[in-house]
Amino acid sequence: MPAQAPLELTAIAQLPAPATSTTTPAVGVSRRHWLWSAASLPLVGGIHALTLSRPSWAQSEPAQPTAAQLGTWRVVSRVGYGPTPDLLAEVQQASSPRAWALQQIELAHSASQKPPLIAPDLADFNAPLPDIFAADKRERELRKQIKADATQTAGGPGRSPNPNAVPERRMDFSEALAPEFYTRRLTLQTAAWRLTSCSQPELEPPLLARMTEFWFNHFNVFIGKGAVRPFVGHYLVNAIRAHAMGKFEDLLLASARHPAMLLYLDQAQSVATGSPGAQGRTRGLNENYARELMELHTLGVHGGYSQTDVRELARVLTGWTIGPNQLDGFRFAPRLHDSASKRVLWQAFPGADSTAGEQEGVDAIRLLARQPATAQRISLRLAQFFVADQPAPALVKRLSQSFLRSQGDIRVVLRVLFSDDEFWAAENRLFKTPMDFACSALVATQAASGADRRGLVLAADYLNNAGQPLHGWQTPDGYAFDAATWLAPEALTRRSDFAFALTRQQSPAEFLSAFLSPATRSSIAHEAPALQAGLMLSSPEFMYK
Repeated sequence: MPAQAPLELTAIAQLPAPATSTTTPAVGVSRRHWLWSAASLPLVGGIHALTLSRPSWAQSEPAQPTAAQLGTWRVVSRVGYGPTPDLLAEVQQASSPRAWALQQIELAHSASQKPPLIAPDLADFNAPLPDIFAADKRERELRKQIKADATQTAGGPGRSPNPNAVPERRMDFSEALAPEFYTRRLTLQTAAWRLTSCSQPELEPPLLARMTEFWFNHFNVFIGKGAVRPFVGHYLVNAIRAHAMGKFEDLLLASARHPAMLLYLDQAQSVATGSPGAQGRTRGLNENYARELMELHTLGVHGGYSQTDVRELARVLTGWTIGPNQLDGFRFAPRLHDSASKRVLWQAFPGADSTAGEQEGVDAIRLLARQPATAQRISLRLAQFFVADQPAPALVKRLSQSFLRSQGDIRVVLRVLFSDDEFWAAENRLFKTPMDFACSALVATQAASGADRRGLVLAADYLNNAGQPLHGWQTPDGYAFDAATWLAPEALTRRSDFAFALTRQQSPAEFLSAFLSPATRSSIAHEAPALQAGLMLSSPEFMYK
């Protein structure tokens, strides 16, 4: 582990600026365009600077953020989703931002071993799995009956229930559950908890929320696939969050055995070739999960496996399916397992009787989790998530070595990462994804704590419009989180719209002003007071973490 070095951070990098104009911008989009410029115009939005009183945080001459302030910004924005007054006080009390980051690892691990704090009216999504299976079945039967009744009485095609008739669409769960909207309610409850957990550090440790995001993205499931939908929230909490700070292979197994993943990648349908099916038909292998397990979850596309390995792994995993009556939602069906000999990579699986077939799958998954190629892939993705879009190969190597030495202990890898000078190097910039921006805006404004959940609704709508809807990526590779994907003029406009909607009738978060450049602070101070809070969240500095 490298020795701690003094922070050498310089000013937070600015977004690319358009040419400066001396023309007074019009209200609306032009104001947002102006914000990405040098931000030094004396006239803004048609209001002369001298007609406005300067806010208290702008009374003194603006100064560049200090190295200590920049270190604090980096750590609270990367280890978490941004500063609050309480978090800033915590960092100040620690011996250094680096020390605070390391403290968060143990806090996150401890919290992950306990149930999350979920508001009572959101708790349906985390009900016991047998209850979720039963309620999902009731919903499907009820919807069929509604269509049948409509056809019989009207003599026309059946109709589906009207989703606009339910109050849950605005994250209001105060009324009794409508059984025909069960999965819709779970979807919105999951989104509400997810946004709450990332934006209220007093309820969920910031690093645990970060790692839950990272691992859910790595083990992505798509909430739009009908069979998967009811189980996504339970998967998020009990497979991802609960193992986010432990051993990678335990997390991998928890994901593999959860109904959400079993259904998403069709593992529940994969059986030994020739297995009996309905009406005298036979069934066979489905290689979807085995392929993604190797290509995305562990070894990577260049990890040294072949198509033969994929097929052999699929054979090993036959009989792994859902168990609607089991507390963990998993069932091994011995009669559907391929009991002949198999070989994955170099490891022979000589065949197993009905009592040992499940263990073959466990052994194969642990084998993949412990490979150097897996260590390399996970280390690269962690470095990209926490450090830079193109992290230094030497950093990735150090992380990979710690992964292998610790047998995939995520806490050990994070200690190396947060202690490494690369994490703190000023040139290693990270542009916020829409998820980053939504959560950090909620953190800065404390808008997630409102009883009406208006802030959560605005954030969810923004994410839908920005191309990163919660749990909404269709393919198993998960969302990208590099600047090339998310930094575009129309994306900045959407962020500005969200920022102004979120801060309507709010005063600026004064604690943010210390992290803004002198030009940005001066320009915001010359704007109308009603716009200053939104302009802070729309500032170039706030776009980076």
